[in-house]
Amino acid sequence: MHLSLNPYISSKVYELGEERSPLLVVDNFLQDAEPLVEDACQHRFVQNSPLYPGVRAPAPISFQSLLLSSLGRQMKQVFDLKGSKLSLSLCQYSLVTMNANQLTLLQRIPHFDSTQRDELAAVFYLFKDDLGGTSFYRHNKTGYEYIDDERRIPYFRSLESENGSDTIPEHGYINGDTALFTRIGEQKGIFNRLIVYRRQNLHSGSISPNFVPNADPRKGRLTINIFIDCL
Repeated sequence: MHLSLNPYISSKVYELGEERSPLLVVDNFLQDAEPLVEDACQHRFVQNSPLYPGVRAPAPISFQSLLLSSLGRQMKQVFDLKGSKLSLSLCQYSLVTMNANQLTLLQRIPHFDSTQRDELAAVFYLFKDDLGGTSFYRHNKTGYEYIDDERRIPYFRSLESENGSDTIPEHGYINGDTALFTRIGEQKGIFNRLIVYRRQNLHSGSISPNFVPNADPRKGRLTINIFIDCL
């Protein structure tokens, strides 16, 4: 599959919360993103993660290559990455297919993907309906907005102390402030938009209470989810 950059590509850098973690937002990334939607329709999606509330399939190598070649230098600068080489450890089409009442506890609160500062995550939105974007959070009790090796154990101990209380959500996707977490930033899911952030950041998909899952890539909440490592 041939993919190329959009001549009207644009990018902005934001700072999240009080700890000012960088967030890179790239709009109009591809010249034409529609072929990716059609490509996704040809794949068999499977559930391969205990945390992701849906199914996934491999994204094309051409997308992976273009992402690194076009944004690699900018990502190194924005996130002050220390390594010399970027690589992708995950790049998959993703479809949210779970109903709100099917979610486990860990799927009902924000999560982090890694404790390492130089490991990034990206989301590329491939839906046109208003199906939500991505939100970032602060854990109220600890004040943490990201989790590193030093914070990991205190954070989980704090969550355990809160488990069983009436502040734990009984069902539903998190989409805004709760008794446990405060939303510190949000990016809308806009077709052909790519966002990049540190995998340490507490985050979650912004999915409304009236969201109805659809397993058809042309109609559902289709994204490409990416993990970027700097070696």
